[in-house]
Amino acid sequence: MTEPGERLQKILARAGFGSRRACEALILEGRVAVNGVVVRTLGTRAEASADAIEVDRRAVPRPAPSVYVLLHKPPGVITSLRDPQGRPVVTDLLPRRLPRLFPVGRLDFASEGLLLLTNDGPLMQRMLHPAFAVPRTYHARVRGVPSDATLAAMRRGVRVGGERLRAREARLLKRTDRNAWVEVVVAEGKHHEVRRLCEALGHPVLRLRRVAFGPLRLGSLPRGAWRPLSAREAAALRGLGGTRALKASGA
Repeated sequence: MTEPGERLQKILARAGFGSRRACEALILEGRVAVNGVVVRTLGTRAEASADAIEVDRRAVPRPAPSVYVLLHKPPGVITSLRDPQGRPVVTDLLPRRLPRLFPVGRLDFASEGLLLLTNDGPLMQRMLHPAFAVPRTYHARVRGVPSDATLAAMRRGVRVGGERLRAREARLLKRTDRNAWVEVVVAEGKHHEVRRLCEALGHPVLRLRRVAFGPLRLGSLPRGAWRPLSAREAAALRGLGGTRALKASGA
């Protein structure tokens, strides 16, 4: 069972005391104390937000509280903190009272749907790292009606520009004579993955909406609206990847 907290050298590195290797040297030299006790063991774990950590008797600042926001990004908004062309960006849709938040992954200019923003850097890394394969679920309106064989090809994967694109799941939601809505689940977060996959199989995307990301669901949240995550949602995000996530993040 993994002990609570994270490795002390990681906390120090994040607080600006140098690389992890440099912070390991600080610990081995006896220059770091946790709750008044000098620590010399590299395996020591601590809670950055709860424990009193000092380097050379100087307090290590405690991190700002983590904030998690779910936004329904509308089309025509850039997934960025700023845009050189002056186009609206996702943070324009949030109140100024919130701390500086960063989008986890991207939705392109024309796409809409669920976007997570947070100041929790380790969580961002876990959600985006290919090793954890966090699923992203999209509803796409495509030109034409994909056959069962086409949907099966999406699940098998195709090569586009030398890159293999594959849907974890692909199913028809509804159809008309000229187009259809399909649900596509991907897990690698490649650039324009759903659009490229559908177009390669002869069904260009006319509209694209992300409806789920890992344990998060867009639900009935209106376009342009946002809400804080519930405690249960935040806990589910922190648990992504289990012990694999802890190892990959160095905790």
